[in-house]
Amino acid sequence: MQQHVITPELVRLDQPMGNSPEEVIEHLALLLHEAGRASSASTLAEDAKAREAKSPTGVPGGVAIPHCRSEAVSTPTLGFARLDQPVDFGGPDGAADLVFLIAAPAGGGKEHLKLLSKLARALVRKEFLAALRDAEDPAAIVSRIDEVLGNGNAQPKATAAAAPSNDAESGTARTKILAITACPTGIAHTYMAADALSQAADGMDNVELHVETQGSSSVTPFAPEVIEAADAVIFATDVGVKDRERFANLPVVESGVKRAINEPKQMIEEAIAAASNPQARRVQASTKASSSDAGAEQGLSTAKKVQQAVMTGVSYMVPFVAAGGLLLALGFLIGGYDMAGGWKVLATDYSLGNLPGHEVMVDGELMRFDRAGLALYLGAVLFATGQMAMGFIVAALSGYIAYALAGRPGIAPGFVGGAVSVMIGAGFIGGLVTGLLAGVVAMWLGQRAVPRVVASLMPVVIIPLLTSLVVGLAMFLLLGRPLAGVMTGLQDWLGSMSGSSAVLLGIILGLMMCFDLGGPVNKAAYLFATAGLSTGDDSSMKIMAAVMAAGMVPPIALSLATLMRKHLFTPAEQENGKSAWLLGLSFVSEGAIPFAAADPFRVIPSMMVGGAVTGAISMATGTTSRAPHGGIFVLFAIHPLWGFLLALVAGTITSAVLVVAAKQFWPNKALEASARAQAA
Repeated sequence: MQQHVITPELVRLDQPMGNSPEEVIEHLALLLHEAGRASSASTLAEDAKAREAKSPTGVPGGVAIPHCRSEAVSTPTLGFARLDQPVDFGGPDGAADLVFLIAAPAGGGKEHLKLLSKLARALVRKEFLAALRDAEDPAAIVSRIDEVLGNGNAQPKATAAAAPSNDAESGTARTKILAITACPTGIAHTYMAADALSQAADGMDNVELHVETQGSSSVTPFAPEVIEAADAVIFATDVGVKDRERFANLPVVESGVKRAINEPKQMIEEAIAAASNPQARRVQASTKASSSDAGAEQGLSTAKKVQQAVMTGVSYMVPFVAAGGLLLALGFLIGGYDMAGGWKVLATDYSLGNLPGHEVMVDGELMRFDRAGLALYLGAVLFATGQMAMGFIVAALSGYIAYALAGRPGIAPGFVGGAVSVMIGAGFIGGLVTGLLAGVVAMWLGQRAVPRVVASLMPVVIIPLLTSLVVGLAMFLLLGRPLAGVMTGLQDWLGSMSGSSAVLLGIILGLMMCFDLGGPVNKAAYLFATAGLSTGDDSSMKIMAAVMAAGMVPPIALSLATLMRKHLFTPAEQENGKSAWLLGLSFVSEGAIPFAAADPFRVIPSMMVGGAVTGAISMATGTTSRAPHGGIFVLFAIHPLWGFLLALVAGTITSAVLVVAAKQFWPNKALEASARAQAA
């Protein structure tokens, strides 16, 4: 039998629940746990607080709606509190006295999300909020909420399925506005924004509004004829717009989803003004990949957009590095390390029917190799293939940074800029610069208003051509030599490092690798390490070993910690610990993210200290790695092996002991409350 979404046991009226959103969330999570709706109060609380940290959930009317998906929840549930002292959840009109905790199963289907979206819609109705404030007991609260969830709430007057109205019948010229609403979880703000915009449009005689909610429960796209008749579009989203290209060339007003809740009429008025303004910003006709492929969130600062673009470039570059680096390592394993001195001749002048001997003529000199025959030839072939893959890393970095900023028209100029950087000697620093330059130029060109006859040529011919020209001229005439000088200086500095300076670099790299576990800082350290790997110099391989070892520490350490002090971790963390060690041994730092997200102030510093220990020992022992990835699966490419293992073990034990100590002596209040409830 399906449980009710809310029962009187899930309601608290006029009781103190703390002075901060975090405390209120912890109390409500414990309430759900005590009612048997959550397997772990601490897990649910941490999931809800993590969502709250992304964007405050205070909404107009003195209401807060903290919400999340959580592994601790198996059935959709509402917890409700009417606070005796309002708490500030970041709402536009001050502190909130009505707080809903909306808890959805992590893998839940769509039906329960439809119920929760009905509640979100009801929160914009003043009479509903007044009834909640006047209710005398929990049963009255449940009755009012059940009424909303059972009978539903009318869909916005203008919906995605609605057909365009006939303005001639009303005699009033009405501006046709489309609106897209979407929030990260797709549970609450998505639908509240839709209703707020629709209610604002109801009171305006000069607008016809159609809303498409891109939430978790369902997405009903606009009919083509609705889009064709539209005068402007509103994007009220905190995530990428799905199928954004449908709205190409429409005037657009963009913001985060909360502005649509707080200022719906202003946004509609801005859209009306944009519809009649030839200079208004428009949705680009070209290029942004839809939804998550574009990776672009609206309303971001310039710095955040640049950061995301660089991370996109790095993420697309990593497969080139991983494949190329592992092929290089396999080439060494099969053909021997001295094969690198003549790999090009060995791979191109010989074949399976003409295998090389121990002595081969290379550039007019007779070279002797330790290995011969098939092993030497196959090793050279693998090494050559790896070199070709590594040759793309700067171009891929540059090309996909430009893609993240400008879409497909930015790819070719970005790759061209990366290739020019390699030729000039500017390396990955040049790739970063050319990627950003190509992206900005291509994006600017894509926003220009052009005649319709030219528009179809813009993304495939004109933008790539002009952007490549700008980037090439900029590198050859202005930026190339200075950037090459910076790269040369960096390589010379790395080559000169020894003793304490090398250990200090290892500490810094270890701290960076464990700071955000796959985030921008982690990726910056990894990029720094892999950028010099293709050169084959000793200092670059030492850096690669330190980075790989430090990146392996967090998942292994946390897995060990769950065995050392099991009771200090939630059931979900204990389960994650069973597989985290394998991710760590494979050099997948992200295996520690569930632990860090749930308890960042205890976990992350502990991991950073262990990473610093590992990086320092790796550099001090002169450990090198010819492979950029793979963890224990590329131990054959690491020398000396004992130095690598010593660094890894020392850092792992350090982090495990520190995180256990932090949790032991600085306990989590929500976890303690959950433990007490279970004991009772």
